[in-house]
Amino acid sequence: MKAVVKTRPMPGAEFLQVKDPTVASDQVLIRVLATSICGTDVHIYKWDPWAQGRIGEKRLPQIMGHEVAGEVVEVGSAVRRIKVGDYISAETHIYNPGDLNALLGQLHIGDHMKILGVDCDGAFAEYFAVPESVCWLNDPAIPAEIACVQEPLGNATYTVLGESGDVAGKTMAILGDGPIALLAVGVARVCGVVKIFLVGKYPFNMEIGRKMGADHLLYANDAATDRVAFVKEHTGGSGADLVLEMAGSQQALDEGFGMLRKGGRFSAFGVTSESPVRIDYNNGIVFKGAQIEGISGRRMFDTWYRVRNFLSSGRLDISPVITHLLPLEEFAAGFEVMTTRPRTSAKVVLFPHAAELAAAKARRGL
Repeated sequence: MKAVVKTRPMPGAEFLQVKDPTVASDQVLIRVLATSICGTDVHIYKWDPWAQGRIGEKRLPQIMGHEVAGEVVEVGSAVRRIKVGDYISAETHIYNPGDLNALLGQLHIGDHMKILGVDCDGAFAEYFAVPESVCWLNDPAIPAEIACVQEPLGNATYTVLGESGDVAGKTMAILGDGPIALLAVGVARVCGVVKIFLVGKYPFNMEIGRKMGADHLLYANDAATDRVAFVKEHTGGSGADLVLEMAGSQQALDEGFGMLRKGGRFSAFGVTSESPVRIDYNNGIVFKGAQIEGISGRRMFDTWYRVRNFLSSGRLDISPVITHLLPLEEFAAGFEVMTTRPRTSAKVVLFPHAAELAAAKARRGL
């Protein structure tokens, strides 16, 4: 089969002919219909310090990718829930059932879990093998180019809803204009958030945010605008009930805690380039009575259930966030547009098979 393989400890990847994967007793074999590029894939593609430390040269070569939708073509001898012909996506956190977190129902943050496309071969290929335990059955009404984005949409949903899900009728500030932040705008709107402030840098992505339902667009690089004062002015002087930090920058942290009302919830999703970072502990957290929730991955499988329902019901349309459809062999062009600044893309979807790419383009009138 053909696959996008990280072969060497340097920027880039290769499109190679590799052996078809074989399935273990607990795995299923998936024919990939669509797979999308994630920020984690960009780190690996660039081979930055995170990728060097997290993966390392010794594990190369390795097939990249983890956001996926596909059809089951083979099942292992111990597989019982999933069957040939099923239309699935994969949770990327392959949990270890013996982890304390898994035993407590926190499957997404176990100590010994593996990440698809990071700790093992991924989905930028014609076929890939994955444990049955992390297979999620898709609604057939959800097209592949949408279904493959459910994993990052799950990040957005978890960040918006937090642990309580108490968001209806509240105000929210979202800091960041990357694909997951843009998806979060749509989730917030469909979940009843009444006023959404989107803070970002790039006009291309901010316009997508407007289409997804943002009420106010605030540019982080606009020195003439006091964004904290603007949010407070438009929330009766109190600040936003909910703040989602999805940029991973010192500025976003400073402004995010400034925008948060007393007793509000701060969802920490963005990953900073350096850590530790500075936080106004006294005024931003303690005296404000802030609730802080760290967001890693998705709640398995509560978030997946909600995402499937959002999409299959038609209540949530994420198509504005999907900006590029490309054949898998043009992966390099996908990474180029993902890393171009100013931004000119959001989600880039790759197709191993020409027929699925043609069908996706037809659905979008391309």
